[in-house]
Amino acid sequence: MVRQVVIGQLRVQKLARGNGRRSWTIVWPEGVVHPEADRFLRRYEGSGTQRTYAYLLVDHLRWLERECLEFDAVTLRDLERYMGIVGAQVAMPLGEPWRVGKRPYGRAALGTAAACLKGFYMHQAVLGVNSELGGKLSKARLPTKMDRSRSFLGHVKTEMSSNPLAPQGRHRRHPKMLPDGARERLLTTVNSLRDALTVTWLADGGLRVGELCGLHLVDLHLRDGAGCGECRTPHVHVCHRPGNPNGAEVKTKHPWRIEDGTVTGGLIKRVSSAMIHTYFEYMTSDEYPRTAGGHGMLLVQLHGKNRGQPWATVGARRMLGRAGQRAGLGTVKPHAFRHSFTNAVLDASGGDLLITRDAGGWASTAVVDEIYSHVDVHDAAFDSALRTVWGESR
Repeated sequence: MVRQVVIGQLRVQKLARGNGRRSWTIVWPEGVVHPEADRFLRRYEGSGTQRTYAYLLVDHLRWLERECLEFDAVTLRDLERYMGIVGAQVAMPLGEPWRVGKRPYGRAALGTAAACLKGFYMHQAVLGVNSELGGKLSKARLPTKMDRSRSFLGHVKTEMSSNPLAPQGRHRRHPKMLPDGARERLLTTVNSLRDALTVTWLADGGLRVGELCGLHLVDLHLRDGAGCGECRTPHVHVCHRPGNPNGAEVKTKHPWRIEDGTVTGGLIKRVSSAMIHTYFEYMTSDEYPRTAGGHGMLLVQLHGKNRGQPWATVGARRMLGRAGQRAGLGTVKPHAFRHSFTNAVLDASGGDLLITRDAGGWASTAVVDEIYSHVDVHDAAFDSALRTVWGESR
């Protein structure tokens, strides 16, 4: 099965492999594969990075076509100019507008675009195309303290790869939290037990929407002393399955396996009593089909010709958007639950990055520190100092 997404002349094409895996490539209008892009994207087969890079790269390739630039003629200044056109701050004339009517890339997207472009042109240089540009992109820098702490052999690390196209300086991100009382207001407006489960599990579990929609019943160990022996309290195993029929994929790819019908490994996430309660309400209702269509997944579609089939992430996003509008909250996005969950854990733990990292399922505390560990939010001494200045000392 092939689904085509048209973007101007070149387009991104999604391919569904026979084993259930999905792949992305770039093709010309007549359906001919763009060979250089395809060779580069194949390096990321089976990962979400391939899809992200495909959409970033197709925009750049269309710009090259407009500028009449061949790969062997592209210079570092051309790439810097392109980054400026899509949103980066560069001190040079940018030429004709690009992406008219679309918002500039944010800082995170600029960083990803820079990594994509560097990877693509370094790949071309390895193949003997524009080696001069490849040499300019393959810069190095001295390792920072954070670089050393991430590496087991950090004490012998003398240099780190650098990207001259990436935004410079440390960036502190400010995540968008749910409004106060959003969970309770959403639970009063949702129309089904499945939707109530979705709200509760996103709020209490800190799950990504792909993790939630990708759960299978066998992944749920909702009693003390489960057979996996990996967690004494009720928990779930978040497992990366690229062949899920609803297309839901887990971002973190921890190894896992099923032995004698019991799942072990994956990312283990503890669950609350409210999560267990909504699960049993949903599973014992008429909403969940007894056969589950043979797929064994947790969340299913409730209406239409596909009733009983796995519920896709787009369905969960749309449900939350509609519920948010009815509740007067505006459009509610699934990741806002994760931001609010992480912020609450960081507050409750007194700013402990290790506890927050494990609760959210990150591999490093660096992400928690960059996004959530803001002194004005989590430092009691900082709050006390401000209240003293304001004359509001407690």
